[in-house]
Amino acid sequence: MPVPDFVRVLREKIGTDPLWLMGVTAIVLDGDRVLLARRRDTGRWSTVSGIVEPGEHPAVAAVREAEEETGVVAAVERLAAVSVTKPIVYPNGDRTQYTDLTFRCRYVSGEARVADDESLEVAWFPVHDLPAMDEASRRRVLRALEDDPVTALDLDPA
Repeated sequence: MPVPDFVRVLREKIGTDPLWLMGVTAIVLDGDRVLLARRRDTGRWSTVSGIVEPGEHPAVAAVREAEEETGVVAAVERLAAVSVTKPIVYPNGDRTQYTDLTFRCRYVSGEARVADDESLEVAWFPVHDLPAMDEASRRRVLRALEDDPVTALDLDPA
């Protein structure tokens, strides 16, 4: 996974100390299908996600991540959920934790494909026949599918 330049600069100053970051998840829907990516680092199917760049609006980051990772152009419909991940320790020892903003997005254009080095596969799945995936990703998809326009405050660490 590529590390954003601003994180590299921070890591030069703080080493592997815990770093709190803002992340986004784009749940891209096309009718009754959802766009997922099989992660290179874990080999598991997951939602499309990434880190918000400094000064970037999170909704813009979600659209950017969807296009960068899958080649699909999406439009944000609403903020579906706010959650906090469990602490993560990367193989190099870096420690981080994320506030995740999950956005329900609709497909606009583009052919779903692996568009960067973060994924092994990209595919559309029927929303009622999701592949095996981690519980946090599954919860994010289900939150985005809800018709309730109120943002869910997911207090269970993902």
